[in-house]
Amino acid sequence: MLMPTPDADLIARKDEFVADLRKIVPGEGVIDDDASLSAYECDGLMAYRQRPLAVVLPETIDQVSQVLGYCHKAGLKVVPRGSGTSLSGGALPLADGIVLAMGKFNKILEVDYANRCVVVQPCVTNTAVTESVAPEGFYYAPDPSSQIICSIGGNVAENAGGVHCLKYGMTTNNILGLQMVLIDGSVVRIGGKHLDSQSLDLLGLICGSEGLLGVITEITVRILRTPETQRALLLGFSEVESAGACVAKVIAEGVVPAAMEIMDRTAIHAAEAFVKVGYPLDVEALLLIEFDGTPEEVDHFINMVNEIANRSGAVSSQQSNSEEERKQFWAGRKAAFPAIGKISPDYYCMDGTIPRNKLPQALRRISELSDEFGLEVANVFHAGDGNLHPMILYNADIEGELEKTEQLGAAILTLCVELGGVLTGEHGVGVEKRDLMQVQFTEADLDQQQRVKCVFDDQGLLNPGKVFPRLRRCAEGGKMHVHHGELRFPDIERY
Repeated sequence: MLMPTPDADLIARKDEFVADLRKIVPGEGVIDDDASLSAYECDGLMAYRQRPLAVVLPETIDQVSQVLGYCHKAGLKVVPRGSGTSLSGGALPLADGIVLAMGKFNKILEVDYANRCVVVQPCVTNTAVTESVAPEGFYYAPDPSSQIICSIGGNVAENAGGVHCLKYGMTTNNILGLQMVLIDGSVVRIGGKHLDSQSLDLLGLICGSEGLLGVITEITVRILRTPETQRALLLGFSEVESAGACVAKVIAEGVVPAAMEIMDRTAIHAAEAFVKVGYPLDVEALLLIEFDGTPEEVDHFINMVNEIANRSGAVSSQQSNSEEERKQFWAGRKAAFPAIGKISPDYYCMDGTIPRNKLPQALRRISELSDEFGLEVANVFHAGDGNLHPMILYNADIEGELEKTEQLGAAILTLCVELGGVLTGEHGVGVEKRDLMQVQFTEADLDQQQRVKCVFDDQGLLNPGKVFPRLRRCAEGGKMHVHHGELRFPDIERY
């Protein structure tokens, strides 16, 4: 069993913990009744559920500090949670631990145009940052598909990207500083409004740490000037592999678009039925490319990429001639995930990254794996940086189909590593990929990562059971226990 076995003594002391925590966060700041706890029993990876011992909703940094300090002394486990949109089970609760829900930390604290940054609390949504600065001609570059609801704190925890990560980078490339509370209650500040630091890159370490090192209470994000011109190019291909090959050729020519996205036939038809944006339905793949800059620059690159696409076998090409049309092109891509939810009872969204020149090979093999497992796969992905998001369509009501889906997902992620890629591009490891960590990392790699974890969290109380395929406290020896059976996650309740 990979998740920590629930501590019966901690569960038996629930009333004591709840009473103590209510002294720190009074009023309605602590939730402990079963009906209310059910709202926190899973995140975006809804296949697995677990009700926590209690949920604590702090309103101040001092309360966060006191709660963590109390948990440290009591040996009580803590799962930090933002908007709960994680797709890897990063916010999956523990039966013998609390969820520290940061939903009340939802304010924009400062907009500083002179230093081109915004200071926000962790549960400010991604879209809200851009909306706060758009009137002055600025925006926040990272834009996950869930940007209208996902929180900046969660973006930092998972190092989220989005369609514009090719040119403007992931979250780690767009934050300048943060404030964080450690498990012992210490409040630390890393970075600030300055662009760089001569010290250790702790900011880079925290970004993508999935709640294992501390609880973020404030983030300073970088904002950019809104481009003078933005136009999109919609290219149709008769083969998905041809679209993937075109991506590599475009980058090889020295062109770095603002965004490059691919959708296969299944995703195209689902998106068109869902939002009706006018996508062509007679192609096997759509390559959506956006350019920004001066009008002359954008026109030059559109013409250049059209020529490359023609040589790569493109069978159709459309250019956006207005801002409304550009947004319409993107509406289908942004709605791809909910659109798939309309055509399948359930779907499992994967997240692996490969070198761009391996896209054709990866897509061919994913198609073969889909046939082998007898499960349809819809492909939607950030083609520019090789970040794949295959969505496996299944029905959880059919016995054994979720388990088969997990096996197919594991095969796809293993393929990514075999092709020279990594297990995750932006969704994180969480519980979804923890059993696969040894596919990418050696024992020495994992030991070193564990040592870093122990420096911040000496008792392993922050988000235990995530990322690491091992069950041991920092001072203990022994080998890690890895589950090698056919059924992944036997310890987690399925619905």
